Amino acid sequence: MVRLSVNINKIATLRNARGGKIPDVLRAAVDCERFGADGVTVHPREDGRHIRYDDVLSLKSVVKTEFNIEGYPSPQFLNLVLSVKPEQVTLVPDPPDVLTSDAGWDTVKNASFLKDIITTLKNAGIRTSVFIDPSLLMIDAAAKTGVDRIELYTEAYASNYSTDHIRAISPYIEAAKVAIKNGLGINAGHDLNLDNLAYFAAGIPGLMEVSIGHALISDALYFGLENVIQLYKRQLKQNY
Repeated sequence: MVRLSVNINKIATLRNARGGKIPDVLRAAVDCERFGADGVTVHPREDGRHIRYDDVLSLKSVVKTEFNIEGYPSPQFLNLVLSVKPEQVTLVPDPPDVLTSDAGWDTVKNASFLKDIITTLKNAGIRTSVFIDPSLLMIDAAAKTGVDRIELYTEAYASNYSTDHIRAISPYIEAAKVAIKNGLGINAGHDLNLDNLAYFAAGIPGLMEVSIGHALISDALYFGLENVIQLYKRQLKQNY
């Protein structure tokens, strides 16, 4: 079954809006696992606007499932993940000023840069993934960097799902086939939600993991965190 990793950045955003420790990010991570999440994802940025570097250090001791740290591989970020040694690091091409991830890596242009970083992380025993658009060229190039997995950037799928779900998913199916051919594991994330997740998970060959934050935490305001994690996990079990 496809694994669900819950991104808890938005919980930290709410905490930071008021200051203090409410809601408690560490407790949220523990509760997500207790409620059925298969992993916890965080994406620390250098401006500290949601998950902070000190949160990541503290989470190391409480996350018992898979810990996935996303981020741009700056020297500061690399020092952090090499200290924490999570199960997985997902490299994203975000410059410091972006609101949220909005594009995948150009793995052709950045091949040498990524290869050096991935080698360093793998030598430390950390599984690596790169955030990538459903481009066959970029996936082929990603495989040459030595990366373990790709994370398909699903914003285009989510935006077009309600208009034409078959057309929306088609590029991702082809991308997944190329990834499998290259021996890459497949993750996915960005704007997946209770409306579009089941169709995507059932349709993508070899899909191993989805990382979901904004939609899941937003749904938790109405349905409660425990219930909503189970709702998302049920979507991952559906067949089309």
